[in-house]
Amino acid sequence: MTDSPSDLEIADRELRIVRDDEADWAESEIGLPPGVQTKKLDLDPVAKRRVSKVKFPPGYIEPEHVHKGWHCVLVLKGRMCVAGKDLRPGDFVFGWDIPHGPFEYPDGCEAFAVSLGEDMHHLWDEAAFLAYKRKWEPETEDGRRGCAEFDRWRQKRAEKMHKTGK
Repeated sequence: MTDSPSDLEIADRELRIVRDDEADWAESEIGLPPGVQTKKLDLDPVAKRRVSKVKFPPGYIEPEHVHKGWHCVLVLKGRMCVAGKDLRPGDFVFGWDIPHGPFEYPDGCEAFAVSLGEDMHHLWDEAAFLAYKRKWEPETEDGRRGCAEFDRWRQKRAEKMHKTGK
């Protein structure tokens, strides 16, 4: 085998296997409020495709946002509530590069996500996010605790923003 471009192209198409217990969770790096964790499964910088698992803690709210790409998300565990729908394991959502959300995770959620595009960094309005009123009720004790903790965090952020103007 040589290092010709055709050989490299074929080598890049090898089967990749990632065992769930061999990949580590890490804090998300896509510009969301703290608490989201991701497990990177595959990255294709040429196609600008990212494949990962994403974990949202109980009570988390993902702001309405945009990004320079699209994503497909399959709920694996928990709940994802968006656009008046309460999504459960097996449910699917597709988001373009137009404003979408907010997403609520009243009892937490783990999802499988595939994104494609130039940049998946979330752009959102912090003041609108902090003023947003939760619409979905948790169904679990973990969810009730998580919602209370996340709402306290948002309240502190709002107070700080009011005092400092940032």
